[in-house]
This record gives sequence, structure tokens and C-alpha cells, in this order.
Amino acid sequence: MICRPSGHHQLPTIAPRGDDVAWIEADVTKWEPAWCYAVWHDRAVFHFLTAAEDRAGYARALSDALRAGGVTIIATFADDGPEMCSGLPVVRYAPDTLAQELDRLLPGRFEKCNARRHMHITPKGNRQSFQYSVFRKTDR
Repeated sequence: MICRPSGHHQLPTIAPRGDDVAWIEADVTKWEPAWCYAVWHDRAVFHFLTAAEDRAGYARALSDALRAGGVTIIATFADDGPEMCSGLPVVRYAPDTLAQELDRLLPGRFEKCNARRHMHITPKGNRQSFQYSVFRKTDR
């Protein structure tokens, strides 16, 4: 994919508001982006992709949607997090296993920049262990 500039989707020069965000509702495993973005933020989607072909579709969309040098933040349940969420099975990741899976799906396309754990407290007071990993897309 060749990144195409789009005036409406340029990064704002002032503090962003909700109307400065392009919200997209799609099946990420089949989504074909129309342009490239500087940032991809996934708060708890990837860990629901338990099938290898779904993770491959997500990886393709991620690679197509993120410009070279762009950053992705992927939050998943940590390796000691819940095995189920909302009645659905999940795949749990440590930062290193997430980096390995991303590299398996997109060899050499992303470099890990940072990672940290986070204890999320649900509205019911339950504790859920997450990991947040930050990757930068390479020029390859």
C-alpha cells in the first residue's frame, strides 16, 4: 500500500477533540485501509483473536494502515491475566511473546520500543492484568 495524504486526516496541530478523530467501525481481520496513519492504538482487541488466520488478517491491516515510522500501541491481557473475557476465550501475552507473534506475522516490520504491565480494575472491582507494548513500524 502507498500512503496517500488526506487533508482531513492530517494530525491536528492543536489539542485533538472527538471530531478530530476518524472513527472506523470494521472487522479488523478483513479491513482494507484507504490511507495510512501515524498511530494505531489497540486497547484489548488483539487478545480476542484466538484463530491464527484472524491474527494474520489483523497483522495485514495493521501493516497496511500504519505508515513507515508510525507507532502502534497494543494492549492485551498479560500472561497472568484472565483466560476469558465477557464469556469469550482470549490469548494472553507477555511483552516478549507479543513481540514474537508480531514478528512471526510481519517479519522485520516492527521493532519493540517499550512495554509495561498494568493492573486494570473493572467497574465490579475485579483485577485484570494487562500488558501494553509499543512498536514502531520499520521502513522494510
